[in-house]
Amino acid sequence: EGRALSGAAGGERTGSAERIALAGLLGATKDLPPTAAVEVASASRAVLMIPRRLAAAADDPPIEDLELWAQVTTALKGRSARFAPATNALRTPTAFAAAWAELARDKAKTAGAFRAPIPKVNLAKAGVPA
Repeated sequence: EGRALSGAAGGERTGSAERIALAGLLGATKDLPPTAAVEVASASRAVLMIPRRLAAAADDPPIEDLELWAQVTTALKGRSARFAPATNALRTPTAFAAAWAELARDKAKTAGAFRAPIPKVNLAKAGVPA
């Protein structure tokens, strides 16, 4: 959608996998134009379950992280959104993201909640598309 290449790593000491997946999706979509299509490739089960949980929300609403679920619902409303499984094969964007996530998890254990930008040169070297 013509956006500049950007990325961030972050974490919370007590964040659940689902909460972190929701926050990551919100962070990735917050600056997109309202009609921009969203394509998510992830090796995370929590991320890949988001569309299924959204579809089931009418019959089985989430009981935790309601504020994040409301924001995700709003962020994806009226958009074309596709979620696809990816593997963490060496030298791929998903492996790069997994390495940053592991670093963020370790940092959150001692530093608490944080968010740090990933240098653009690192994103480009990892093959993360602009």
